[in-house]
Amino acid sequence: FKIGGKYVPPPPNMPSPVKWGDEETVRERLRDGVADLQLMRRKSLFKYPFPPAEVVEFFRTYYGPTQRAFDALDTDGQAALRNDLERLWAEHNQATDNTTHVEGEYLEVIAARS
Repeated sequence: FKIGGKYVPPPPNMPSPVKWGDEETVRERLRDGVADLQLMRRKSLFKYPFPPAEVVEFFRTYYGPTQRAFDALDTDGQAALRNDLERLWAEHNQATDNTTHVEGEYLEVIAARS
């Protein structure tokens, strides 16, 4: 979301989805009407049977936010976005066999209404 937002920011009235990974922001957003809030950092392994450049194409084809970001850009913008995404996947890739294995962290949010 961060890289896509650099090229195509969300509408002004829409909060950034990236902020859902920030504990303080989550507590602020859910402060009213929540009796119990549990936040836990988790890891997820993204495994793809192809190299990072093809992961970018996979996301461009099948993942809505990435599709919309590419669709909103001209040719130069698309090339820059592709380069940034390829670099991100390549820098974090743990595989050495022309596949892609990237460990990502997310914030699990469990909230119970009051």
